[in-house]
Amino acid sequence: MLIMGGEIYNKIILASASPRRSELLARAGIPFEVRVSDAAEDNSQGIEPSELVRRNALSKALSVAARFPERTVLGADTIVSLGGKIYGKPADLRDAERMLRELSGKTHSVFTGVAFAKEGGKKSAAFAEESRVTFKTLSGGEISEYLKCVDALDKAGAYAAQERGSMIIEKIDGNFDNVMGLPCGLVERELPKFERL
Repeated sequence: MLIMGGEIYNKIILASASPRRSELLARAGIPFEVRVSDAAEDNSQGIEPSELVRRNALSKALSVAARFPERTVLGADTIVSLGGKIYGKPADLRDAERMLRELSGKTHSVFTGVAFAKEGGKKSAAFAEESRVTFKTLSGGEISEYLKCVDALDKAGAYAAQERGSMIIEKIDGNFDNVMGLPCGLVERELPKFERL
C-alpha cells in the first residue's frame, strides 16, 4: 500500500525494465512492482521532444494498464535532444560513439515523459520534464574510454549521468533524477492528484 498526503493507494505498476527507474522509485519510497511494456518507442524526428516523450510514456503505460485494469500504471520515456535532433538509444557502439561526438562540448536537453494510466486506460495523464546537460569537449580517446566503462546501448544519448558521468559531463542544470530517467519530484507531485481522479 502507498500512503501519500494521508491517502492510501494500491502499489503502482512500473511499466519499465529500467533498473535506474526502479532504483529511483524505491529511493523515493513509492511501492511498486515491474511489468514491462511491449510498446515500441517512437524516436521520430520533427516532433517536439516534450510531446514525443509524453506520447511514448503514455503508450507504455496504456499497454500495461490494459492487462491490469484495477491498478495504476506508471510509464516513462527519456530522450536527449540537441538542436532539434532526437537522440534515443544507440543502435550499436559505432552509433553510440557518433552520438557522444555530436554532444561533445555542447549543451543539450534531456526530456523525460511520465504517464499514469488506470481503469484499463480509461483514465490517463502525461507530463514531461526537461533538464539541461553540458558535456565536456571530448577527444576520440576519451569517448572510447567512456564506452569501455559504461554499457551505452540501453541509454538515450549513449550515456548515463550516474555512471562515470564525471568523465563526460561538465554540468547539469535541472533535476538530476530526470537525467537518470525518472523525475521523482514530478511523480510525487502528480501521482496523488491522478489517484484521486
